[in-house]
Amino acid sequence: MRDIPAAIAAARAERAGIISHHLVWIEARDRATGNSATLGFWTGDDHQDFTVGGTVRTYYGAGVMAGKALPEFVQEIGVQVREHQLTFSGIAPEVELAVRGYDVRLAPCEIHRAEFSTEDERLLAPPIMVVDGEVSGVNITTPAEGGDAKIALSILSNAVMLTRSLPRKRSDESLRARRPNDPFLQYAKISGANGDPWGG
Repeated sequence: MRDIPAAIAAARAERAGIISHHLVWIEARDRATGNSATLGFWTGDDHQDFTVGGTVRTYYGAGVMAGKALPEFVQEIGVQVREHQLTFSGIAPEVELAVRGYDVRLAPCEIHRAEFSTEDERLLAPPIMVVDGEVSGVNITTPAEGGDAKIALSILSNAVMLTRSLPRKRSDESLRARRPNDPFLQYAKISGANGDPWGG
């Protein structure tokens, strides 16, 4: 069971209601330099700074996240690969920069939930991570005149890493492709196949 901060648990126990927002953090790559370029978006009304993991991050709001932008997040035990669809406003300049100015393919993506008090709208506790994954696809919708432009991101949970095979096998051929004169794995194929009797 996921631990809930005491302040959030107390607010829920009072049944006074909680204002909940989601924060999306993407670590894209600069197409020109290859350097990391981070961008944050959230469902709030304006830009705001949040401290996540001891680091202050800026999240852009003000209509960046479209309508029903986020799906319902399911939290359960297991290693099932989950796909989440996020919808952004296609006319928001920050989103436009993220998907057109940077390379977001397979970029790490985190989604946190921030909960605020209904009395004074203060943040009850540091944001809680609900999804840790990567961007698997981008779909840009260019509408007819008068329509709504939207950008949809597909996010896969980190369990997808368990479905990928190793890029290189531990073999003599793979080692010699990097170091032609290194014979360290020359007997790797027959290792353990032929038993040598003790003392033979």
